[in-house]
Amino acid sequence: MSAIADVARLAGVAKATASRALSGHGYVSAETRDKVIAAAREIGYVASPNAASLVTGRTQNVGVIIPFISRWFFGEVLESLEQALLVQGYDMTLYNLPPASPERDRVFDFFLARKRFDGIISVGVALSEQEVDHLHRLGRPLVGIGGPIRGVPTIEIDDVASARLATEHLLSLGHRDIVHVGGSQIDEMDFHVHSNRLRGFQAAMVAAGLSVSGCFYAAEFTMPGGYERGLALLGDPRRRPTAIFAASDEIAFGLILAARELGIRVPTELSVIGIDGHPHAEMFRLTTLVQYPRAQGELAVRILLAELGTRGGAAESTVLPTSLVIRASTSAPRARPH
Repeated sequence: MSAIADVARLAGVAKATASRALSGHGYVSAETRDKVIAAAREIGYVASPNAASLVTGRTQNVGVIIPFISRWFFGEVLESLEQALLVQGYDMTLYNLPPASPERDRVFDFFLARKRFDGIISVGVALSEQEVDHLHRLGRPLVGIGGPIRGVPTIEIDDVASARLATEHLLSLGHRDIVHVGGSQIDEMDFHVHSNRLRGFQAAMVAAGLSVSGCFYAAEFTMPGGYERGLALLGDPRRRPTAIFAASDEIAFGLILAARELGIRVPTELSVIGIDGHPHAEMFRLTTLVQYPRAQGELAVRILLAELGTRGGAAESTVLPTSLVIRASTSAPRARPH
């Protein structure tokens, strides 16, 4: 097996210089680095990560905790995290974190505590006070996505403001008979996503002088969930609204499919708006509030690596804006016959 000494000999440099060139730690001229890399490639030298970590104190590995891997938002964030980390030469170890349970405790007490990570990224997980204390005691940089975590830099969107803007778009078109189809308050998502989007909807309706009584319908945060709720809600013409604010694009897709099955034209007879910026929104011609999950993942990696470089920074919350993208699923309401 080739050793660093062989690389140094072939490149015509000292062993310490070859080590600096391959690890990226310490100054080496660009010309020397190129010679060392070429020599390593020629003899098939691969640096030992364990040996490198003994020298640098770094494992080049980041732990990621996440509640779902099959849902669109979390999948987008996860993929962007992995890509951004690979570009920087980091591996990623993923933990699909369950709700409060012995299995969840084991992730914190054993895996995160005993396995070596340079830092940890928490995606969409509202950590308990005990879990936050535990992670702080590990002494590793931590970055959160989705909502505030005590003493930790975090990235989030304003769910209340985004929901209010979505509802205000429908109001600006002249709709007054508007309902919100969102997540169940019993099956609340971490960081109160369901209730915050309901709050934004209600705030816009009240500001417009409209009642919010009977204007909320619960659905799973999925396309089948939206479809099932859509059939029940739209099937009775006596209580059919002219517009729906859906708490996610996937719910909105299901609502549009249900409307089509019932012979209800979108947007002529029903306007639908969502939140997310799902890739299928263009196909459904869905008006939506885009929240850019990939940008959130990339920013989380940048913040984490900056924390590694400074060994501690300000625990600030970054609230990223959402963008209203208007497509063909919303329009002014058609006048109803008297």
